[in-house]
Amino acid sequence: MATECAAAADLAPGHRRKRARLGWDVAPATKAQIGTFCGQEVGDVTSLVLSAHPMDHTCSSLLSKGVACNASPPWREDDKDGHYVFAIGENLTSRYKIYRKMGEGTFGQVLECWDRESKEMVAIKIVRAVRKYSDAAMIEIDVLQKIARNDAAAKHCVQIRNWFDYRNHICIVCEKLGPSLYDFLRKTGYHPFPTDLVRELGAQLLESVAFMHGLQLIHTDLKPENILLVSLEHVKLPESKGGSLSRKLPKSSAIKLIDFGSTAYHHQDRSYIVSTRHYRAPEVILGHGWSYPCDIWSVGCILVELCSGETLFQTHENLEHLAMMERVLGPLPRHMLERADHHSQKYVRRGRLNWPDGAATRESIQAVVKLPRLQNLVMQHVDHSAGDLIDLLQGLLAYEPSARLTAQEALSHRFFTRYDNRWSR
Repeated sequence: MATECAAAADLAPGHRRKRARLGWDVAPATKAQIGTFCGQEVGDVTSLVLSAHPMDHTCSSLLSKGVACNASPPWREDDKDGHYVFAIGENLTSRYKIYRKMGEGTFGQVLECWDRESKEMVAIKIVRAVRKYSDAAMIEIDVLQKIARNDAAAKHCVQIRNWFDYRNHICIVCEKLGPSLYDFLRKTGYHPFPTDLVRELGAQLLESVAFMHGLQLIHTDLKPENILLVSLEHVKLPESKGGSLSRKLPKSSAIKLIDFGSTAYHHQDRSYIVSTRHYRAPEVILGHGWSYPCDIWSVGCILVELCSGETLFQTHENLEHLAMMERVLGPLPRHMLERADHHSQKYVRRGRLNWPDGAATRESIQAVVKLPRLQNLVMQHVDHSAGDLIDLLQGLLAYEPSARLTAQEALSHRFFTRYDNRWSR
């Protein structure tokens, strides 16, 4: 999200400097600037400038009552989890007007707002007033600014517009994009994407990852929820020869990465757990540490999900997760299992995965048994170029991180180079 602050230099490991925050609603206003309406302090109505946007249609009625349309809302307590409490139509500083809620997560909320200054809709991430989330937001701002300085074409990642501290909430203003790939799949009944579209999405995803890795950045949380279509537009294509059935697909394949709150610099400590469960690489689960290849594993899982409509490793438990990997991809290398850290040693017995003996339930065993091998899974959903996709996925999902394809190597794979572009960006 571009900031009003000067871009900071990259920081040495262990010495990340917190940025000074831009404050709103902090300094008391002078008497000349304050009016009251029902006990609420508001801005100077004589300096009121009305926006032409329909979101400000209430301004004229407020003005007649002596209230500025860019007035701050009343002070409220955050909810019990530290989320900012708001109402649709209120202001977020005098510059932004809240249009709707776009989403919510553990980090906070994302609101669609009208930017009175730039005359455009923007997405504002309002972070919970909790220290760890505020700290992550400041890291995300650093990363977004570094990305903006190095991505002149603005084609790889969401672009930062601004950031500020509002009532103890870090707010990150970004360009407004379309739905996430996950939301698109969910709203279309998890219907798989056509292979040509998967190819286009995969190429862009790998381009974005290669771009980040070139900046020595590791995203660490790649998943369909964090990949957004640039456009809201979609098309309906016939699904049967008679054309009686149709399916909704994105009109454009253009995508951008979002959510850099977990992004790590290559020189940072990498001993902690990263990635959302279903997209987590084996070296992370086994406690080996991680680097750029953990992003590549996530890309492989994402491509399978896009072409099948289903999460590849649908699990919430480590041993079951490793067993699912072996079911789909074959046995884990003995040397990787033997290097498991003290937290993961319980998953290993005599140099092999302790499965099914260590399974928690019979249902867990059944969940693993029903999974197909990677080749069979792909061939169930891909007609042409199935062999090329399988070969690519085997390179992206190699167990040994050093044997995994890099993003640049993957872009040169025949799955991408052998076929013409059939989907518009």
